[in-house]
Amino acid sequence: MKQISILGATGSIGDSTLKVIRNNRDLYQIHSLVAHKSVEKMFALCEEFNPRYAILEDEAAALLLKERVKAAGLNVEVEAGESAVISLVKANEIDLVVAAIVGAKGFLSSLSAARAGKTILLANKETLVVGGALFMQEAKKFGATILPIDSEHNALFQSLPKNIDGTAGYEGVKQLILTASGGPFRGFSREQLEKVTLEQALKHPNWAMGAKVTIDSATLMNKGLEFIEAHFLFEMPVDKIQVVVHPQSMIHSLVEYIDGSLISQMGAADMAIPIAHALAYPQRVVSGAKSLDLTKMSALTFEAPDLVAFPALQLAKESLIAGASHLVALNAANEVFVEQFLQKKIRFVEIADKLAKVLDGVVISNHALQDEASLLAYDQSIREIAQHI
Repeated sequence: MKQISILGATGSIGDSTLKVIRNNRDLYQIHSLVAHKSVEKMFALCEEFNPRYAILEDEAAALLLKERVKAAGLNVEVEAGESAVISLVKANEIDLVVAAIVGAKGFLSSLSAARAGKTILLANKETLVVGGALFMQEAKKFGATILPIDSEHNALFQSLPKNIDGTAGYEGVKQLILTASGGPFRGFSREQLEKVTLEQALKHPNWAMGAKVTIDSATLMNKGLEFIEAHFLFEMPVDKIQVVVHPQSMIHSLVEYIDGSLISQMGAADMAIPIAHALAYPQRVVSGAKSLDLTKMSALTFEAPDLVAFPALQLAKESLIAGASHLVALNAANEVFVEQFLQKKIRFVEIADKLAKVLDGVVISNHALQDEASLLAYDQSIREIAQHI
């Protein structure tokens, strides 16, 4: 049985991963579960899966969980803090690490797993946005395997040719095409977006995701982050990555080849599908997702993204071209402004407007950001600037 560590166990990716594992209990054993501070949900998972370790980043929450676990007589070791997570992923007995902590706070644990040579099921796109060059360099150096579980990048991975060792190849590839649902405000003008509410922004038409990712989807920043992620994951030049809006969310991304062929991956809008693919790769297992009934499918449509109404996507592309300093600033400021929108302190359109203002002020050299300490120090300084704005 493969030993699994799930970082972000109580979030939407964690839920989908556990869904797959419930359908394949003879193949996978939960070694450890990591979350932020969800005591009740983590306790229920400890009862169900009896992991060796449960870690909550919030120390007060970890103390409460420890008391619950002890009172229930469970043989689960409860720990607290980010340092415990960074040490945990190095454990020799762990076969697969599901990296699904949302935001830049998932960077160090993902990097630690890479340096331990683990097979990493990567959902934390900020790892690649904040430190993509460093992360991929360390993964290669220490022999880690990176399997993407974002639906779009997993679709690209499935659609690309494979090398003898099972890694993605690029022979004959013309470009990568990322599909975007368009979010809840597809077709809205800038004037209409001025008036949208938080409640409207949180109602994604196709996917059930956490609040931060849902807002990123509404601004198209999520696709911008995925654009950056695709560049680092697949070593693809910026001019060979395209984004198209596909409202039905049935084709999850495509690879175009130099002979004119387009190869895509289709499936229901269910994260269990890409997660099942990565968990079992190169085999297949039951995901628990519903099958698509092709005879009942609606028309599949595609359109260009509106970069005037949704400038976040263009800001992400420009940041990738500009380099590490802009990428760190893009992610850090976006996290701050999304959180302010979730707290109803700013309007929807101000997320991208204020983000552009932060990016305009970036002056630090890319050469000054070569390791995790400098990257995270700069990340923190940008957050302070964004809070002030």
